[in-house]
Amino acid sequence: MKPVQYFNDEYLQQSRKASPEQVLAYLEQFRLMQDPTRKSSKPISKLISLKVPQDMLTAFRAKCDMRGEKYQTKIKELMKQWIES
Repeated sequence: MKPVQYFNDEYLQQSRKASPEQVLAYLEQFRLMQDPTRKSSKPISKLISLKVPQDMLTAFRAKCDMRGEKYQTKIKELMKQWIES
């Protein structure tokens, strides 16, 4: 079952200001997302569960926040660096 998207008045007013080029770009991006034959450029990700000491996770997330980085992305970057070293 596909989800239904509801649009508020503010969004609809903003959408009316879109240029024809912006509308075409949006529709093309939407088409590509819905295409079941599309091959993703990203590798398939696997959801894992990992136990980490609470204080370590809190400090790691705080440091990522200070740097404006997403903490899960940073974990993946560090894993990749370790594998490549």
